Amino acid sequence: MTADHGRCEVAMTVNGKAAKVCAHPMERLLDVLRRDLGLTGAKEGCGEGECGACAVLIDGELANSCLIPVLQANGASVVTIEGLAREDRLATLQQAFVDCGGAQCGICTPGMIMAATCLLRKHPQPALDAIREGLSGNLCRCTGYAQICEAVAEASAHGEER
Repeated sequence: MTADHGRCEVAMTVNGKAAKVCAHPMERLLDVLRRDLGLTGAKEGCGEGECGACAVLIDGELANSCLIPVLQANGASVVTIEGLAREDRLATLQQAFVDCGGAQCGICTPGMIMAATCLLRKHPQPALDAIREGLSGNLCRCTGYAQICEAVAEASAHGEER
């Protein structure tokens, strides 16, 4: 890492591709993803790690990118909502959100899908209680959660890509 006015080079793999950014070590990963890498899927919801709108996977684990200093992602594998689709086709889980009406205003949707992705990778056939638990760190003000849980169940029934 080379310093440049307090900035450092951070190398990570983002959505399967090598990425390098020059940023202040304590800049939020969320801001670097959105501003420097143009990955605007993760949303700024609360900025306090309470809503889950900014959720990404870091080395396979769910994390609120608004709480992660970018330096902590150095050498890590980061997956954003943009990394789930295959070429021009939505992932099964993303399509289930569309089909079941689990995406309303769209602010919480990327975080919900990332949380559900993490859940389905660990538990491919979760019961409703496990789905609710897996999504518990994410807030939605539009759907009332029924359609979101339905979308996760639908995706698990169709063998979500992992």
